[in-house]
Amino acid sequence: MKIVLRIGGSVLGSPPDPEVVEGYAKVVNQLNSEGHSVAVIVGGGDVARKYIRSAGEMGLSPYQQDTIAIHASRLNARLVAMKLGGVSSVPTSVDGILLRLARNRVAVMGGLKPGITTDTVAAVIAQRWSADLMVKGSDQEGIYTADPRTDRKAKKLDRISYDRLSQILGGSHKPGIHSIVDPVAVSHLLASRVKLVVISGIEPRGVISAVHGERVGTLVT
Repeated sequence: MKIVLRIGGSVLGSPPDPEVVEGYAKVVNQLNSEGHSVAVIVGGGDVARKYIRSAGEMGLSPYQQDTIAIHASRLNARLVAMKLGGVSSVPTSVDGILLRLARNRVAVMGGLKPGITTDTVAAVIAQRWSADLMVKGSDQEGIYTADPRTDRKAKKLDRISYDRLSQILGGSHKPGIHSIVDPVAVSHLLASRVKLVVISGIEPRGVISAVHGERVGTLVT
């Protein structure tokens, strides 16, 4: 199976928590040993958002703010890549990660270009790679009817369609956006219909459960 694993930067911590990184390394190694190929896409998290705020206060453009955030995500990705196998660099293009996946069956990547988040990077790779499954490890338990951080009446959804996902999370990009799934990514996923499972990323083993088809998080099909 071809699996795109999107690890939120907020899940890793700022700076990344060694135990969390270790947990994800074990998960990826297990999936690889089971015969799966895994593309790991890592976000910049709170560090990236702090840089974006500083850049905005300096009067830098949204393009420049995104550029700074990309470097933060690539730093996180490089750390995860090193833990997985001592790789000293991470791909900076879709073609680059696809080439590495063809050679190694495991590859790690951060941000791609201004105007999109690492959610969208993961969605684009899933489409280009013809992935079987995309798993998003988030700081929430799954997808809700509204943002549970601001709406107490928000209810977690166990299973939804992509059309419903678009209704809940659709919109436009802005630097530092912190959505359960980025709205630009939603549009790509709506087009490709790659199977998506959104889970709490705090416990890395949840990824194994999602891959094995167990009921966890929110399934989007």
